Amino acid sequence: MSKKQKQNAEAEKKKRTPLTKEAKLNILKKSAMVLLGCIIYSFGVAAFLDPTGMAAGGVTGISILISNATGGVIGTAWLILIINVPLFIIGYFCIGKMFALTSLLVVGLSSALMELWGLVVPYMQSVSSIIAALVGGALFGGGLGLVFRTGSSTGGTDVLTKLLRKKFRYIKTGIFSVMIDFIIVMAAFIVYRDLELMLNTIISLVVFSAMFNRVLYGGNSAMIVQVVTTPDRAQPICDGLLKDLDVGATVIDGKGAYSGADKVIVMCVIKNYVYPRLRDVIKKYDDRAFIIVSSALEIYGEGYKDQNAAEL
Repeated sequence: MSKKQKQNAEAEKKKRTPLTKEAKLNILKKSAMVLLGCIIYSFGVAAFLDPTGMAAGGVTGISILISNATGGVIGTAWLILIINVPLFIIGYFCIGKMFALTSLLVVGLSSALMELWGLVVPYMQSVSSIIAALVGGALFGGGLGLVFRTGSSTGGTDVLTKLLRKKFRYIKTGIFSVMIDFIIVMAAFIVYRDLELMLNTIISLVVFSAMFNRVLYGGNSAMIVQVVTTPDRAQPICDGLLKDLDVGATVIDGKGAYSGADKVIVMCVIKNYVYPRLRDVIKKYDDRAFIIVSSALEIYGEGYKDQNAAEL
């Protein structure tokens, strides 16, 4: 059997392999997160941003701008679908079939929900524009962040962002989004010529960006803790981390530069909320330990992000 035939046989076997319980649960969790994200995002747009004409960035902002500028001849939800079509085609060929299809499903669901909110939620004309900017921006960013955490997107400028991220991997998604959104806000000001509306739109974008990045990256942020201790106390500290916190650690041998004494560095990565308990464990076994704490924006490995996950 040739190498190519072996590869095809292995691929076919993999296709026939039934999903494990864990894999099914993971798919269910991601689907629930996408649904929740779509609900939050669509409500923020339909109830707060669209009624006030705030072009809050992305294809959504462009659609709000066109819909309000033309007197609502075509609804925002429909414009989102129409504008996304060519971008889906680009995404299909440049990013991947799965990305394009999942984005299409997300956009279709979000647009349908916007139409639904338009029927069951009265337009927020009684709400001040500043409240609409704050609440709408928070819901928009939070919902979009949830969708992005699953590796999906709401299409639109997200496709452009993904393409830019492929070339400039050191720049975060949120930065690209803000750059694109700034251009859209400037376009909205040229069309509306309303300074107050533009300032409120900028406020909504700031809130959107903060919430988007918080939801997208917040769950992956952690703390790196390095504990410099003596060899006889290193193992009790490691045992305490495993027993009390269920946290693993890496042990590194060292030597004091001044004293020349043998040292051991216990290094571990923890969630932010676990840090106070970790301090208690360290003090219990070595109250004179030297502790170095730093922030980690992203962690890949067991208990954190999958190495094969799409970059955000």
